[in-house]
Amino acid sequence: QVQLVESGGGLVQSGGSLRLSCAASGLTSDYDTIAWFRQAPGKEREGVSCISMSVGNTYVVNSVKGRFTVSRDNAKDTVYLQMSALKPEDTAVYYCATDRYVGCTGPSSYDYWGQGTQVTVSS
Repeated sequence: QVQLVESGGGLVQSGGSLRLSCAASGLTSDYDTIAWFRQAPGKEREGVSCISMSVGNTYVVNSVKGRFTVSRDNAKDTVYLQMSALKPEDTAVYYCATDRYVGCTGPSSYDYWGQGTQVTVSS
């Protein structure tokens, strides 16, 4: 059974950094893409980044490009989201997600989600 567990969230001042982790278990090669989403209060869940576990191709949404970097450690089945130069508008619950044969796409395509980790950026 596929399980995803996020960690690394917290409270940070504007301009600070955090590294989120998404530890996966039960993955097979069918679950190639792991995506990061975030959801702020009163807003829709939005895609932030994704990575191919097999070839390492990455995608980062324009609003965080140059500040966020996604990477993977296949030996640990873990994906990281390194967040720098954080802004108050980055405040949200961050989730990772995956599914069989699903690439980098919108949230409705994924059935497997972690529980989320809260990131709060103070001004």
